[in-house]
Amino acid sequence: MAIGTTKSPSRLLPVFLLITILPSTSSSLPIPTPSTFHSLFSLSHSLLTRVANLRAARGDIPGSTRAKTLADNIKKHSSGFGFYGVVWSVGWDYLKNYAWRDVKTASFEMMGVVSDVNELVKGFGELMSVDSDVGRVEWVKRNYGTLFKVSKSLVNRLLKVFSQPGPLRDAVEMVRTEIVDGGLLQDCLELGSNDLKGVIQILKDLTSQYASSSSKTEL
Repeated sequence: MAIGTTKSPSRLLPVFLLITILPSTSSSLPIPTPSTFHSLFSLSHSLLTRVANLRAARGDIPGSTRAKTLADNIKKHSSGFGFYGVVWSVGWDYLKNYAWRDVKTASFEMMGVVSDVNELVKGFGELMSVDSDVGRVEWVKRNYGTLFKVSKSLVNRLLKVFSQPGPLRDAVEMVRTEIVDGGLLQDCLELGSNDLKGVIQILKDLTSQYASSSSKTEL
């Protein structure tokens, strides 16, 4: 079954990882380098593997299995034909459903996404600056509610951006379910690993590129 016609979570996370870095003529998104794709996939695979191990250690076998399946799927689609298959499916969905959108409308929609991403980057950056396990636990207790709210806002905005049936919307719906019902954000914050720091840095770089590109387009 093709990626573009299934809602299986194990096949959709790589699509979600491409959403914020998808080349777009209508919203002036810069085209990322292949190394950016590779780094994001590699870091996300490592982070989800750690999440799987964390869940297994506390006895959450179903949750561990979900995270491991997602991690394995990212690895499978991170190179070769698997990678190009994901790119093709996402690219076709985008060209068919979204490339025709008005520049100003698309930019307005995406700037809300950028705002939420920047708020998450700021929060995660603060977490990574805490240099003790006890301090990180306390930080998460104080700030989890805010970050959870922003994360829900981000995926809800993306559902508005990707409003048509297809792999892009399916991927966002899958991630929203994992965040809201599966505790993915909580687990990532608890880990606070260098993998999370790396993913945050890539998101920061990409949103900065988008903001710069959008400003030039409006001139």
